[in-house]
Amino acid sequence: MSGPKSKLAEILAKREGDITSAWLELQAKDLKALSASEQMDTARKSRQFMDALKSASREGNLEDIAAVHWNPVRELLSDLSAGRAKAGYSPVETASFVFSLKQALFNILREEIANDPAALADAVWQTTLFIDKLGLFTMEAFQKTREDVISRQQQELLELSTPVVRLWENVLALPLIGTLDSSRTQIVMQNLLDAIVATRSDYAIIDITGVPVVDTLVAQHLLKTVAAARLMGADCMISGIRPQIAQTIIHLGVDLTGVITKATLADAFALAIRRSGFAVTKGGKEAKETNEEKRSAAGAI
Repeated sequence: MSGPKSKLAEILAKREGDITSAWLELQAKDLKALSASEQMDTARKSRQFMDALKSASREGNLEDIAAVHWNPVRELLSDLSAGRAKAGYSPVETASFVFSLKQALFNILREEIANDPAALADAVWQTTLFIDKLGLFTMEAFQKTREDVISRQQQELLELSTPVVRLWENVLALPLIGTLDSSRTQIVMQNLLDAIVATRSDYAIIDITGVPVVDTLVAQHLLKTVAAARLMGADCMISGIRPQIAQTIIHLGVDLTGVITKATLADAFALAIRRSGFAVTKGGKEAKETNEEKRSAAGAI
């Protein structure tokens, strides 16, 4: 097969060592801040990539990098992009792995086809298109990994932002902060139900003091969570009902009949304590003296 594509494959096979050396030098300039171990890892991956590139280019088709014989090359680029995305590399640092190869190839092409300007121009153009395709594939893989990382971090933040707190031996509290949506409500409900089962609590308090806006959707989410908690055998209360929220709920026509609501978390907690059969007394100097008198009287008897 003749032409610029087969010429590039020929040059890759013939001058692989020279191309790799020049490529590593160019990468070293772009990634000066890398540690010694990171530089060694980059050099190892570069040599692996060159081996895969040389093997795939023998097929002669540099236009369709989605072909089966390009699988090893794509896998190497995908792994490299994913690793760099997770390690905190920038898009430019990741893309430079492929695009820095372009200059190394151009220099070798110029040495090999210097006597044929037309062939050199064709080879340079075809190589440019080929490297650009590999670079775009690398960036797509990098972006996909970044999106996956961000999505996972958002999920973890949602879980951390809905902690279930054990206030008493049979009283749980779920303080909510921020906007409630369907996905977060599902996490809220799951965390609360799991905590009710794990602690065998009889009372659960959902505190919405930190929820800025309560609309129909939010109210429906809260009602579903209350109903789910009841099915698990726990009485569920809603605290943090501010005056403006109370007016909004009435205006929206949301029916909270049968749901215990309190203005503050403290009020809801106090009610749960009373319903549990406990009594909270105020301690202090007088209570201490009374206890001492009781102990003295018991000793005298």
